[in-house]
Amino acid sequence: MAEATESEAEQRLSGEIRRIIDESRQSQALHNRKLKELVSLHRSSPSDLFFEAFVGALAPLFDFPRRTISAERAVRFVASFASIVDGSGSGTVDTEISFLELFLRLLLSGACSAHRPARFRSCQIISEIIIRLPDDAEVSDEVWDDVIEGMKVRVGDKIPGIRVFAVRALARFADDESDIVDLFLEALPREQNPDVRKTIILSLPPSSATLEAIVEATLDVSGLVRRAAYCVLASKFPLQALSIKHRTTLLKRGLKDRSSPVAKECVRMLKEEWLLKCCGGDPVALLKFFDIETYESIGEAVLETLLNDGVVHIQESQSIREYISSENTSEAESTPNVQLIRPEAALYWKVVCKHLHAEAQAKGTDAATTTGTEAALYASEASDKNDLLEGVLPGSISDYVALVKAHLSAGPNYHFVSRQLLLLGTLLDFSDSNNRKTASAFLRDLLLVPPESETDELGNEISVGDGLTLGGDREWARAMSELAKKVHASTGEFEVVLTGVIEDRARPCRERTASFTEWMHCLSLTGFLLENIDGLWMLRGKAIGASELLNSLLLPAAKQTAMDVQRAAVRYLGLFGILEKRPSSELVRQLYQSFIKGSPPVCAMACKALLDLVTWHGPNELNRAIGLHSEVTKTSFSLVDTSDYGEDACIDVLDLLYSGFSRDKLELGTEDDVEESIVAVLGEGFAKLLLLSENCASFPVELRPVILLKLITLYFSEESEELQRLRQCLSVFFEHFPALSCDNKRTVSCAFIPVMRSMWPGMFGNIGGSSVVVSKLRKRAALAARFMIQMMQTPLLSKDNEEHSGDGLDCMEEGLAIRIAVEVASCQEKTAAAKAYISALCKMLIILQFKASEQKAIKCLRGMINVLICRVYSDRDVVRDLTKMSTVLKTLDECPTEDMLDEEVIALLEKLGIQGGIQWDNNVVPPTPVPPSAKAPPSRARPRRRRHSSEDEDSDTNNGGTSNLDAPPINQVTVTPSLTSMRSQRASKTAALTKIAAETAFQSLDSDDDLDAQSGLTDEDS
Repeated sequence: MAEATESEAEQRLSGEIRRIIDESRQSQALHNRKLKELVSLHRSSPSDLFFEAFVGALAPLFDFPRRTISAERAVRFVASFASIVDGSGSGTVDTEISFLELFLRLLLSGACSAHRPARFRSCQIISEIIIRLPDDAEVSDEVWDDVIEGMKVRVGDKIPGIRVFAVRALARFADDESDIVDLFLEALPREQNPDVRKTIILSLPPSSATLEAIVEATLDVSGLVRRAAYCVLASKFPLQALSIKHRTTLLKRGLKDRSSPVAKECVRMLKEEWLLKCCGGDPVALLKFFDIETYESIGEAVLETLLNDGVVHIQESQSIREYISSENTSEAESTPNVQLIRPEAALYWKVVCKHLHAEAQAKGTDAATTTGTEAALYASEASDKNDLLEGVLPGSISDYVALVKAHLSAGPNYHFVSRQLLLLGTLLDFSDSNNRKTASAFLRDLLLVPPESETDELGNEISVGDGLTLGGDREWARAMSELAKKVHASTGEFEVVLTGVIEDRARPCRERTASFTEWMHCLSLTGFLLENIDGLWMLRGKAIGASELLNSLLLPAAKQTAMDVQRAAVRYLGLFGILEKRPSSELVRQLYQSFIKGSPPVCAMACKALLDLVTWHGPNELNRAIGLHSEVTKTSFSLVDTSDYGEDACIDVLDLLYSGFSRDKLELGTEDDVEESIVAVLGEGFAKLLLLSENCASFPVELRPVILLKLITLYFSEESEELQRLRQCLSVFFEHFPALSCDNKRTVSCAFIPVMRSMWPGMFGNIGGSSVVVSKLRKRAALAARFMIQMMQTPLLSKDNEEHSGDGLDCMEEGLAIRIAVEVASCQEKTAAAKAYISALCKMLIILQFKASEQKAIKCLRGMINVLICRVYSDRDVVRDLTKMSTVLKTLDECPTEDMLDEEVIALLEKLGIQGGIQWDNNVVPPTPVPPSAKAPPSRARPRRRRHSSEDEDSDTNNGGTSNLDAPPINQVTVTPSLTSMRSQRASKTAALTKIAAETAFQSLDSDDDLDAQSGLTDEDS
């Protein structure tokens, strides 16, 4: 009776708990009331009875695999009860703690279950309990150790949802347990699920070890992970804890992120955490954390974001005028007293003024395109913006000029501020003649400032930059050009002023009395002019014309002894040639001489100039300029020895440039700047030529595979490992080149076999070496081959190109497969290098994918597959893969019984540029393995057992002797009848001997079919 009463009490208690849990599923709002009911029930019930009833009521939840809203509410309710039960009971503390510990141990056992829903719910409830558990909860260390170890194991679970909750459960212990952080950092790079990566990022504590992983997560492919990374950086890492590199990197990625939620999270971090909390809302103070002199674009992006978001407000009392104060001695004379501006303030005012100017123009445009009250409103807003802008800018042009001159006189530390002030001057009003006169005189003074130079250890002068720059800063020349074009806005006025200055500075150069500094100054002014005009026709009637610039300044400068003067002259010769309608003979010949005879820096600059001219004018125009006329289409590069040519070298420009790849390093000397080496310049230039060759009709199409061959071998060579800029350039080129057009894929297909031949060691004239070296070179060649196949499989960017992609077989994977098959079949060498070469090609062939629409190509490949197997018969893995490929081809063949005519095969190969047909013997099949001897080999003595007579008869009839005569299994290969008409001599002899031996041993068999089946030979074999 007592047991029945206890059972009934447990059932009633379990039913009551189940009712409370079921009601908690309905709404989150009911949880507080239901928690009180469950706590009251827990107080009034024995602990052991309540625990058993509680576990029984939760049993259905552990069997329910789906994550529904009601199930999630029940889980949160159970976790809330377990986290508060510690302080709610009326019994002893030990009893209450034992309930939580027992429940955690039960959940840990469920977390190790093979049942997936049980593991999932157990980890979910554990994580919810740990999140809700108060800090003063009394749980034994042994239980926590078991929980931590159990959750560490679940971090490697195969179910992503379980891994998520395991990470959440461990997150609370990450601050005190370094091994948990190490586990997170180890699991993060190899985690495939974005939800798990997001949870790991959110669980990482702030430290120097975790900072790099979180910053790296801002490049994650998933927007959820990137957003979580910015959220963690904003909440756990203050601005002062980040380095300048981290700050700029985060903003550069976040503000331009392709996902809108990620960009918004980055803006929230910038605005709320960095600007308001760390800098008190002062944008100038915020800019001090970014080193804006180095990361100017980041500073501009920060200010533009804050201005567009409305966080930064310009007060009327704030302006640039506060840095200028005038000391009036009389009404007519005043001396401005200038206070130097900090770089952050200079950038701030430049961006603010440009923002106000853009808003005023936008409102004015809106007012002009609308009518009525709306137009008046827009006009009023535009007027307010203009008034605010005028109040911010300097009061007069004289004050502005004094402000810039003061910072120029302050030294190199204020060059950045001076450039910002120059750009600020483009917003001033120069409509008044007096203002233009003042600004023009100021610009002339700037143009007459000679470029900076230094003296080396040998006493030679070295230029700091070769343009109109301050300390080699190219942005200074751009700022000057913008201001000069604003001041001299009338048609032709800019050219008149600049040519007048050049004509004055060029006199010592024409008289050959100019010093190094005078040459560099005159060349910098000439380059400044050439960079800011649209054509040489704009120099007609000016103080110095185009012909005089070329013959009196640029060509003589290219023959000076100073290397910096030569380099600057060659650079501006390239600019001059681009502005010409047709390149002049003198210019091209001088570039030839600089490329052939110049020092490494001059040679590299001449190489850039020639490549630019070839891209702009085409190679034929440059050849005509030196008197080289050829009607024959160029199909290959000719070897050129530049040491044999003098001043009147008459070489095809493409041959001359291509010869730069093989120029002796001793001839070029030691190159300190590897990024400016001739190989790097040629690699980038030829990559540009390939991308633009479709727009240049005079560029030979036949040279495209040759150039691509050189670029690929250069990319995978040891020579390019030091040329990081070149490798990055080629990486981007290879990513986009095959996706632009079908012709580019055709180029990749044509270059595949030449690339393999040029890189494979021990063949085609390539050197070998030790086994280690040969293995390394083979792996490199195979890597290049796989890389080219990936290029072939790259989808086209344009839909129009995709529609025309089926027009040519040579730009498809089927065409590449035929090229590889022909190369394998044509290789007759028997060396180890040849065998490895053929095996590698067959492995590449297996990777390719085929379309059912290309029936002729599929039939051709089916016909060649048997020959390929013969070439690699010793490699079982390749044979197996080729056999599978044969099955796939047979499935794709719509008419597998029809053969392809020889004329069709030849026409197909000629379409791919393969002349002479297929050079192999069509009457070959895979060699038949030699069967073992009919005589049974001696075997170990085995214990005899007594057999019945009926058992002996069955054994003699069904199994007699077959185990001794079974031949090894033969690879069954689908062979096209047109290519297989007879068996090889050795195979026929082996088959005949096997048949005779089998007939002698089994005369009791009834039919020849049974004999063929037992001997392992088919009818075709016999």
